[in-house]
Parts: sequence; structure tokens; C-alpha cells
Amino acid sequence: MRPEDLDYTLPAEQIAQEPAPTRGDARMMVVRGPRIEHTRARLLPEHLPSDALVVVNDSRVVPARLHLARDDGRPFELLVCDPAPGLGPGAGLRAWVRGARRLAIGDRLRRGELVLRMVGADPIDPRARAFEIEAGELLPTLEAQGEIPLPPYIRREGAPGEEDRARYQTLYARDPGSVAAPTAGLHWEPAILAALDLAPITLHVGPGTFLPMDVDDVRDHRVGAERYTVSEASAAKIAAARRAGRPIVAIGTTATRALEGVAAAHGGEVVAGSGATDLVITPGFNFQVVDLLVTNFHLPRSSLLMLVAALGGLDRVLGAYREAVAAGYRFYSYGDCMVIDRA
Repeated sequence: MRPEDLDYTLPAEQIAQEPAPTRGDARMMVVRGPRIEHTRARLLPEHLPSDALVVVNDSRVVPARLHLARDDGRPFELLVCDPAPGLGPGAGLRAWVRGARRLAIGDRLRRGELVLRMVGADPIDPRARAFEIEAGELLPTLEAQGEIPLPPYIRREGAPGEEDRARYQTLYARDPGSVAAPTAGLHWEPAILAALDLAPITLHVGPGTFLPMDVDDVRDHRVGAERYTVSEASAAKIAAARRAGRPIVAIGTTATRALEGVAAAHGGEVVAGSGATDLVITPGFNFQVVDLLVTNFHLPRSSLLMLVAALGGLDRVLGAYREAVAAGYRFYSYGDCMVIDRA
């Protein structure tokens, strides 16, 4: 498959620039078999099997975009790739840098008490630079002075504000570490969540989620490794549900990648533990865990759209996208959502 096989036409005005007035107000398309139904996100429990186990990603978005200054006063904008708690003096970090070509090894960047020294190109991600923390603590600085890293297709004047700190975050976010929201979870209010049987897992979303597929064959696309954790309680709950034949519903592509990545590494089982997965799901992938997917509408030629097409079938998914465009759905991170079953 080529990236252009995942193309569709979207009018620019349907790229959501703001969230829905309330979370449950988002529109929701339900694709079950050949049928397509149009409804609202707040009615999700009515459109899932009554015995479904719903797996959510409880990673918390960190305000990981930070403006720093070099000793000569030149400003630089960093997007920290792995904003984990506990990073202080002596620790290393990776960041995408706006204006990276103007940085030299040994240059120091400062913001408040945080001092970073550039040590070179990142050996894994050619887009990133490697830094050492010389002074200060990373996460407290980001939380106090960083910006929520809204995707580049959300174009506004000024920096993201306090509303974005609240709305570009799921209500069940717990563990800080993502630089992009697991956006399928942005629609769910307390009453909706209370009506579902939930199993939280964690996948910290990295900046690779924003990358276009600049490859001839989609199997060559890489998004970078992302850290995950599956608790003992959630692993046991998922295992019991699967033994009982209950359908597993993943809220979002991130929960799907975590579930299927763990299962692929452990003989089809979702086991407790922590690690990292660089799984890229392409058409033909053997899904072992996820039966239904709840997800937002994704960019053309993206790895996220490719995952949805792998689960739901390329023709069916692209047909649903065409109907969503014609029906005026709002797309991407702050947009509407869909439910789709496995083809």
C-alpha cells in the first residue's frame, strides 16, 4: 500500500479549531457492518455491546512546548519528546527544536531555573536533538511555563490558553507523559464514563503521531517507540473479559497500539508490565485483542487513518470518511468521532 491510497478530500473549514461546546456534544458516526448511523458522543453506551469492556488510555498531556533562550539571547522553541517525571540534573532528554540548525553542540538554553545543554543529534530520531539537563527540573518547568502542544493544523493567534489545558485532556488522564492527547477520549463526560465498564492502560503519545508518511510503501513508516504500562488490575480484567467472550472496545488508536503491541510480544496475551512499543499497524495486520474502535477522524495519508483502515477495511473506512465530509463532520483532534467494528 502507498500513502496516496489513504487519501481523501477535506475542506479546510471542516478542520476543527475549537472543541465542541461540551464534550458530549460532538457528533458520532457509528459504522457497524454495512450500516452507517449518525448520532452524538453522549450516546456512546447505547451503541456498544452491553457486555463490552472499554479500554482507555489514561496518559496525561504535558505542556511540552517550551520557549527557551540561548546565552546570547536567541530564542528557541522546543517540543520535548519524552516528558517523563523525575528528570533533573544529569538526565538526558530529546526534543524537536524549531531552528535546530542554529544550535551547536555545547550551546545552553535557559528558562527560569531550567538549563539544557545540547549534546548532539539524537541517534534514534533524526528530527530530534539530544540535551542534558544541567540545572532545574524538567516537569515542574513544563507544567508552570510550557504550552499545550496543540497539533499544527490548529491555527490561532497567540498561544494555547487555559481552556486548552482543560479540553485537550481526557477526564481520566492520570499519568503525565504525552505530547499529544489520545483524542478519542476527549468526548466522554462523567455520566458517559459511569455507564461503561472501563479498563485503563497507559501509552504516552510521542510527537511521531504528527509525522506524515514520507515513504513509498506504508510498511516502511516509523513513528518512534512510545512508553506503555498495563497494570495488574487491568491485565486481569482484560484477560477475564476475553475468556468470557466479551467484546473489547479500544477508545482510540493509542489504546489499540498498546493492546495489540503487548499482545504481539506475549503470544496474544495482554500481560501486566511496562515497556515501549514501536508497532505500526498496516492493512493485513492480525488484530488479536480489539473488536471495536472508537476514534476521531484522522488526517489523509496518516498512520492513524491507516490503523483504522486496517481494522475496519480500507473501502469501508474511506466510504465512511466521504460520508462524514458530505455530512459536515468536524475533523481531527478537536473534531467529531466514530465507532467502527472489525471487518
